[in-house]
Amino acid sequence: MHDETESDEKLSRSAWWTSWRPTSLSLLKNTETKILDRVQNDLWARFVSLPTQDRIWTLTVTHKSRRDAPKSCSRTPLVMVHGFGGGVGLWIRNLDPLCRSRPVFAFDLLGFGRSSRPRFPLDPAQAEQQSVISIEHWRQALGLEKMILLGHSLGGYLATSYAIQYPERVRHLILVDPWGFKPVPPEGVASLGCPRWVEIIIAMASFFNPLAVVRATGPWGPKLISRVRPDFKRNFEELFQDDTIMEYIYHCNAQSPSGEVGFRAMSVSLLWAKRPMLDRVHLLPPDLPVTLVYGGQSWMDSATGEQVARLRPNSYTHTMVIEGAPHHVYADKPDAFNAVVQSICDTVD
Repeated sequence: MHDETESDEKLSRSAWWTSWRPTSLSLLKNTETKILDRVQNDLWARFVSLPTQDRIWTLTVTHKSRRDAPKSCSRTPLVMVHGFGGGVGLWIRNLDPLCRSRPVFAFDLLGFGRSSRPRFPLDPAQAEQQSVISIEHWRQALGLEKMILLGHSLGGYLATSYAIQYPERVRHLILVDPWGFKPVPPEGVASLGCPRWVEIIIAMASFFNPLAVVRATGPWGPKLISRVRPDFKRNFEELFQDDTIMEYIYHCNAQSPSGEVGFRAMSVSLLWAKRPMLDRVHLLPPDLPVTLVYGGQSWMDSATGEQVARLRPNSYTHTMVIEGAPHHVYADKPDAFNAVVQSICDTVD
């Protein structure tokens, strides 16, 4: 009887917590559908099943003028991996322009967006590996032999780890403002030059899941997203005059935490990786081209690209800076970003 009572109490607390947050997978789906309705070309959206029983939410976009052009289908596809807290919907300003010459694939990382939300280990190497293996299982399920692999922020970190382990599958690695490359500086958070109170908040936040506050604020969560990240609404206002994008970001991140648990396991103070990629980037094969794309106004240091080049002295490693762009280069300066990515893809085939 005691066990039943305790179970009922847990269910009651769970039901209360769920109702406190104005979100659901259905609301996420509906909001994402509004975003993807803006795609002008052929879009195929579906879940891809993995051997682990997880599912990866996946988009394939092909140009409508290429339906009867088999040569375009034979070109190396572009695979786009979003950053922390993101999802496939945030590529909406890039999908149509980039699919003109080749198929474009985008997927929600395991633990994010509409993909499955499994438990992630707290060991940083194991958490990283779980994400990387899921990308390889995804590739196998789709039968992609080769790809141009593009990753933004956390996606850049995971894309690099994937390319180190499965280099034969990657023809060009594009890293957009990649997170997790530099080690923690000796002075830690103080190196950022922030006010002391900001340093304290960052230090305290490292003890919690990064987006816990979004869920904890319940019905005020959507307003909090709008207050903290007004730039997102501004970046997409040409497509959406309402709060569609802000609602999408909220619903992506107000679900039960999974990928962010893995991210916290991999990170130090959320800003650096416990296993910095600069310690391993030399393991990329010498014949794999790498292009790093940074925003000129990003908090990421574009000088990291020069460090990567020095660690790969006999390889093609190129750094490009898109002036005036902050961290979310693809959304803030989409025309420049799309042109850069297209030019890189053209060098492949």
